[in-house]
Amino acid sequence: MQSSVGAQQQKVAVFDFDGTSIDGQSGSLFTRYLFSHGMMSPARLARLAWWGIRYKLHLPFRQDEAREVVFGALRGRTSEDVDALMTHFHDEVLAPLYRPQALAEVARCHERGLLVLLVSATFEPIAEVAARRMGADGFVATRMERDERGLYTGRVDGPVVAGDEKCRAVERWCDSHLGEGRWVLECAYADHHTDAPLLEAAREARAVCPGKTLAISARRRGWPVLDWDD
Repeated sequence: MQSSVGAQQQKVAVFDFDGTSIDGQSGSLFTRYLFSHGMMSPARLARLAWWGIRYKLHLPFRQDEAREVVFGALRGRTSEDVDALMTHFHDEVLAPLYRPQALAEVARCHERGLLVLLVSATFEPIAEVAARRMGADGFVATRMERDERGLYTGRVDGPVVAGDEKCRAVERWCDSHLGEGRWVLECAYADHHTDAPLLEAAREARAVCPGKTLAISARRRGWPVLDWDD
């Protein structure tokens, strides 16, 4: 992910969001939020549930699909309204779910002189608010396309920031903001087995409240397992 270590390289710590920094999944919670506020139809909710079943059973699915179904429920709203809605959702639903240990770990990383980056498959407006709440220095997340008027089209703009794409997104952000060859991935914190490539790329990997598959991988690789559910 990065070039050989040099004296001027900035050390970077990367935090996953869903299931790591917060005790919950922002995507499913946002879906419930929209449904409970009358902004998502039962038929659209059923489409998302079917996507979730395919995801869990490792059946064919598109990462873009779930995001497009969610944003389809917001069709007709201005991008400013959608961004404000996501901010309100964060403050009302996600804010109580932050793990105190995650916030403390961000502070410790800063004390060590590390730059902290939040990386997530969630929507950019949510990640932007989350990064401020956590005290992160930057964020990378899934971007939704806007048209020439600045309105959301309902399509994903670029790849969903999940799995291997998290590594590529971190690399693009660091190369752009810090310079190629001027940074090194020092620490990574994540909870899901699809985050294994990101953990493998870091000098120090931390499996946070991992699922069964990642817990097995962590034991095999000697990665510390952090229980932030306490």
